[in-house]
Amino acid sequence: MKGSITEDHLYLDYFHQKEDCILPLHTSVSLFLLSYCDCKTLRVFLVSPGEIPSDSQFTDKALPEALEFCLIKRCQLPSVVQNCCLPAVLEKNGTFCRAGLAVVLRHIIHKTYEADPSKKDVLELLGFKKTCLKACAEVSEWTRLCESSIPLAVEDFLSLSPDQHQSIPVEILQLEKKLGEPVRVHNDDKIRRQKVQQQNSLVKKGSNSASEESKSREIQEASSADLELSFSKLTVQKNPISTKREPSHIRKMKKSELPPLEHVFAEGLYFTLADIVLFPCIHQFWVFCKNHQDKMLELPLISSWYQRVQEVPGVKKAAAKCKIQFIQYRGSPSFQAECPQRPCTTSDEPEEENEEAQFIGGPRPTMTKLMAHGIEAVFCPHPHPTWVLDWESLPAAVNPGEGKMSSDRALRKQQQLNNLVALVRKLARPGDVIVDFCSGGGHVGIVLAHILSSCQIVLVENKELSLVRAKERSDELGLNNIWFIQANMDYFKGTFNIGVALHACGVATDMVIERCTKVRAAFVICPCCYGFIQNTAKFTFPRSHQFKEVLSYKEHMVLCRFADQTAVQLPPERRRIGKHCMGLVDLDRAWRVERSCNYSVQVTSMEPETCSPKNNLIVGVPV
Repeated sequence: MKGSITEDHLYLDYFHQKEDCILPLHTSVSLFLLSYCDCKTLRVFLVSPGEIPSDSQFTDKALPEALEFCLIKRCQLPSVVQNCCLPAVLEKNGTFCRAGLAVVLRHIIHKTYEADPSKKDVLELLGFKKTCLKACAEVSEWTRLCESSIPLAVEDFLSLSPDQHQSIPVEILQLEKKLGEPVRVHNDDKIRRQKVQQQNSLVKKGSNSASEESKSREIQEASSADLELSFSKLTVQKNPISTKREPSHIRKMKKSELPPLEHVFAEGLYFTLADIVLFPCIHQFWVFCKNHQDKMLELPLISSWYQRVQEVPGVKKAAAKCKIQFIQYRGSPSFQAECPQRPCTTSDEPEEENEEAQFIGGPRPTMTKLMAHGIEAVFCPHPHPTWVLDWESLPAAVNPGEGKMSSDRALRKQQQLNNLVALVRKLARPGDVIVDFCSGGGHVGIVLAHILSSCQIVLVENKELSLVRAKERSDELGLNNIWFIQANMDYFKGTFNIGVALHACGVATDMVIERCTKVRAAFVICPCCYGFIQNTAKFTFPRSHQFKEVLSYKEHMVLCRFADQTAVQLPPERRRIGKHCMGLVDLDRAWRVERSCNYSVQVTSMEPETCSPKNNLIVGVPV
């Protein structure tokens, strides 16, 4: 796998096969999407964790028809891909890698449409504003459920004996609960009024036929009409749905009188990438439970959804290619509608988070409480307050002001970079790997790659457009010591020596710290967006033992909210309090790393402080 490549390569884990399923499920999902899109623009590699299976051990009965693939060992992966969790796509330039299920699937969709713009139905999988599964799993409960929680839960379920009685995984129950929630869409009012008009037309038709057989047929027609509306974004309709205005009596209806919208598919009314991800997982769950019909009865909404997905144009063909045989239910196909729903009481977050946080009295009581316990914000002197880059001597593509940035903003960005580069430069040694997390357009990483030519720089960013801009700047400079990885932070698994982040938003700062401490790397981080800090599946606040003994979660959130009150247009006293709150939040982070990870950590301020309202720096070095 060494040397340059001439086309994009898709790398998928291959652990083992189980009937019509390739594990891990991320691989089955990726192959299912490739079949649905009929994508032929990627060369596919199945990656074995150990030795390549012999012909007698390996069969292709679960692989899509006509799919060309290579079977390789993990040690044969290109270096940049070895730093990532699979699935991953490596561009033909060999330096730009996309990793993680959601990122890779979205890329497959874009590549399919790019190769054949007539496949608009494929592009529609990305949903409204093309944002389906775009939010990273670390902050989006829905992305986390689809991308990791359900696939992993089903894999654990499949690992046990079919005869062993098991309870339904909590993650599956969460999906059942999700399907029972009202649908929220951008044109909610219009669609609900269309639904009233559709119901009225069905009632009018129903008054002309009294037989049970006719009524049953009308119910099926109503269901077909709902599916037609949902499929209208996926197919070119021979008879497009009417766009005429609703009758006046429907337009005059109050919003509270309109019927709620119910889930047709996973994200609401339309078939999206989320359904593509969930379908192979739920199918394997049903296959495992085919001798336990009671489990299907306990999940009426998922059962109905599973049948509806099968009617989507293209799903049957993709399933046939992947050797997927749909589960046929015993008895009436409509039994799900007759089953009482079992209320799901599972909660995705700690109970405390579900309470409505009411911040009363501002930050002073919380600050006073901390002071009573001897806790105050302490800022260490900047170790290199006067060091600056000679921006005039640097190539234009290195300078952040070469873009659309105003001159004032460009100057402040240069000052911010002076601070981070000065600290990283003193920590770095020849041959070090330096990772620029939340890299955005690469302002930090590109400067480091240019001035530290003996180090390998890695940019990790979830937003594709930002990373593409960084790649263009790097190409202009001819840099050969830089990699670009589009991925959520959890999908970067490489070892490195220094981690850096400029304005890591909310809990992203804590995620960067965690990634660095896991590999005993030094870090230089400028936090941002303190108001977005909240408890997540991985992080709880306060972070340190000292703060936990004094503050509750809500009291800590008071500090976070007021730490965002540092904008230049605010009164000086408000900004002073905001800066103090920033210092306390970052002190909590620093103490946690010092005590739990055996680091030396300092909190300091950028020079000059006017270069950014969010001017704190957290610098950590393993002891």
